[in-house]
Amino acid sequence: MGELKWYVLRVISGQEKKVKTYLDNEIEREKLRDFIPQVLIPSEKVYEMRGGKKKLRERNFLPGYVLISADLSNNKAFDAVNKIPGVLGFLGGSSGSSKDPVPLRPSEVNRILGKVDEIESSDEKLERPFIKGETVKVMDGPFSGFTGTVEEIFEEKKKLNVMVKIFGRNTPLELNYMQVEKLD
Repeated sequence: MGELKWYVLRVISGQEKKVKTYLDNEIEREKLRDFIPQVLIPSEKVYEMRGGKKKLRERNFLPGYVLISADLSNNKAFDAVNKIPGVLGFLGGSSGSSKDPVPLRPSEVNRILGKVDEIESSDEKLERPFIKGETVKVMDGPFSGFTGTVEEIFEEKKKLNVMVKIFGRNTPLELNYMQVEKLD
């Protein structure tokens, strides 16, 4: 048995989860778990405010790609991966063919997996971050319905200082991300 290396599969964008499911099923069916122990879709949890509600979703940070840890010295494993619907082939190889896939360098793997670990350990992040000076609408609390300008952003606390005009006077408010919505 050869050694396990990380490879990048090019897949039809938007079908990463379907490819992973097919691949996992094929690995089990063909008993290839020793040759392909891990299939990974690098993704991150993001949320956005829509209509005053927090919407959480997962977003791929490498759309159109799936990572696999594999020993491709076994032709059966190589063929199983290539026959999965939605797989366009391996990234790398000679003259764009997917016959000789090029494994990721350890530094690339660590960077990608490090990013995955960092994302899983961190809280979800805002899909469209707030920018100093932009106008937001207060959606919650006693000042609901007011609009104001972002003065300061406290990323680690997920809070904003927003300057709101109340009775003709600028009044600073400290609000959390969930209490405001971006005005498009």
